[in-house]
Amino acid sequence: MNVQTSMDASPAFPLDKPDITVSVRDTFGLDSDMQAPAFSVADEHVPDMDTTYRFDHDTTMAILAGFAYNRRVMIQGYHGTGKSTHVEQVAARLNWPCIRINLDSHISRIDLVGKDAIVLRDGKQVTEFREGILPWAIQHPTALVFDEYDAGRPDVMFVIQRILEVEGKLTLLDQNRVMRPHSHFRLFSTTNTVGLGDTTGLYHGTQQINQGQMDRWNIVTTLNYLETEAEEAIVLSKLPAYNTEQGQADVRNMVELANLTRAGFMAGDISTVMSPRTVITWAENASIFADRAFSFRVTFLNKCDEHERPLIAEYYQRCFGEDLPESIGNIAIT
Repeated sequence: MNVQTSMDASPAFPLDKPDITVSVRDTFGLDSDMQAPAFSVADEHVPDMDTTYRFDHDTTMAILAGFAYNRRVMIQGYHGTGKSTHVEQVAARLNWPCIRINLDSHISRIDLVGKDAIVLRDGKQVTEFREGILPWAIQHPTALVFDEYDAGRPDVMFVIQRILEVEGKLTLLDQNRVMRPHSHFRLFSTTNTVGLGDTTGLYHGTQQINQGQMDRWNIVTTLNYLETEAEEAIVLSKLPAYNTEQGQADVRNMVELANLTRAGFMAGDISTVMSPRTVITWAENASIFADRAFSFRVTFLNKCDEHERPLIAEYYQRCFGEDLPESIGNIAIT
């Protein structure tokens, strides 16, 4: 399990609870008088801040309610919309420690809860219980984010169900311990479906979620792709070199092409979609190779199913008014 934290050492956090409040209007640029609790000191578990990040109003307010009022928040939406990033960027501005776990098929119950391990003590081998990420997290003022929540294994989901209640306690049967959650432990999840399984054929491997468990999520919000103008502004803010008349036109067409892939994805015409991150990467690569078409091929087209590439090439032609070359040679890195 790829979790960046020192669970064995269980380092003391600089602060045990939020000690300041921040203005939602000033901090997130939202039309709200809400004050959100925050930490004045950050620790190593606080995500890095992206100063150019654009916050969706409804999603951000839902996440802030989770932090401020200990609500369990689920964020649903197509992949590439920035669901997990939204939680991280809110946490970054609150200096709130935040850890993400991807609930893929390899994550098991013992990964979350812990297991017995053989260690050396005074030259002798002894068996010692090593806590998993879940017991560690609920004992600290930490936001735990479960990515791909609807892809979790049944044994994992029932472990999580225990802590979904606001006062949910975690029982460690191996240790005969009942753990009370820290008063500022917070829980979030991101999902491509709303717990009903994959009804579209777009997300293989997702599961239906027990309705008793769904009822325990206090807030469910949906995050869609950005408005075209907002996405263009984000790309231009990250790549100032495109702030020319031609550069802005290129970015506008790049975002238009991304929107076509999203519409095609939702309609089931293609199986790969361009996220805002893909658009930024394409623009970066176009600066490196000084060739927009070649950069599009290596950034996105080569990731797509071979049978879908003609349709995607048609998207390119519609946006840029030129055919996508079959092959491109003599590319020099500038």
